[in-house]
Amino acid sequence: MATVLITGGHSGIGLAAVRVLAAENVDLVLAGRSPDRMRAVADELRAAHGVRVSTLALDTSSLTSVRTAAGQLGRMLADGEVASLDAIACNAGGRFDGPVTYSPEGYETTFATNCLGHFLLVELLLPHLSDDGRVVYTSSSTHDPDSMDGRMVGAVVEPDATTLATIGRDGAKALSAGKRYSTSKLCTVMYAYELDRRLRRAGSGISSIAFDPGSIPDTGFLRGMPKPVQWLSATSAMKWVTKRIGAITSTAEFSGASLAALAVSPEHAGGSGKYFQANAGTLAAVRSARLSYDEQRAGKLWDDSKRLVALTSAEEPALLR
Repeated sequence: MATVLITGGHSGIGLAAVRVLAAENVDLVLAGRSPDRMRAVADELRAAHGVRVSTLALDTSSLTSVRTAAGQLGRMLADGEVASLDAIACNAGGRFDGPVTYSPEGYETTFATNCLGHFLLVELLLPHLSDDGRVVYTSSSTHDPDSMDGRMVGAVVEPDATTLATIGRDGAKALSAGKRYSTSKLCTVMYAYELDRRLRRAGSGISSIAFDPGSIPDTGFLRGMPKPVQWLSATSAMKWVTKRIGAITSTAEFSGASLAALAVSPEHAGGSGKYFQANAGTLAAVRSARLSYDEQRAGKLWDDSKRLVALTSAEEPALLR
């Protein structure tokens, strides 16, 4: 029986995904920063489907939390509490409106949460992943400045990890919340592609996949926005307008099922290095932003991220060196 670790599996797209996975007899590890909500979801899934569900305290904005969680999962695998690790779904994330804030390590919260935390988590868990396992990164169509979503949220800036991690510090001008978010999602796609390249060079059978769940206003994505904006975004009229102007739209149920399929379905066994998009009830591999295919930038993003998370030689998986 397969086991999937998912960050943010207790709400929104993640919750929809774990319900599908559990119904397909897949064991789960729910990783997140809301223990009570994760326990409630775990109880629901065990009762409904009889699968094994473990919970793992994890805040992707904190590198200390990531390291602690990775160590705990290693012990859970060794003790047999978790039978195997067959997929990692890097699904948690958010947009952080208002004044710029920083992680416990001093990194801008959007980049720390959406990028650095998952980058470190994958590095630490890759040695535990099965030989034909998968890593799925939840991104967003906002990463593409040529798309309607990218233009609405805020065009991306240079995907430079050092700059993004320290933006706004020491009185420097900060990026808008939209640009911080869209650029973090560009970096997420680039992580997925760079991991695929490194895995292929190592002769690994592990897959690395990027996933765009589409715009789903009634999830928690806009929780930092003013209440009138949250209300308006969830109305049927706004959803109709969003679709008409060419934005990528979906539902939590369809995107959750799509995420589940990318994590375990044999149909997507050849999906490594691809970008899948859920759009109006269809899941398909499509082209991502032109900049996302820049291998030189991706290599620099990867190496700079290693430095920012202070990855040691002992922590770095041998097949990625």
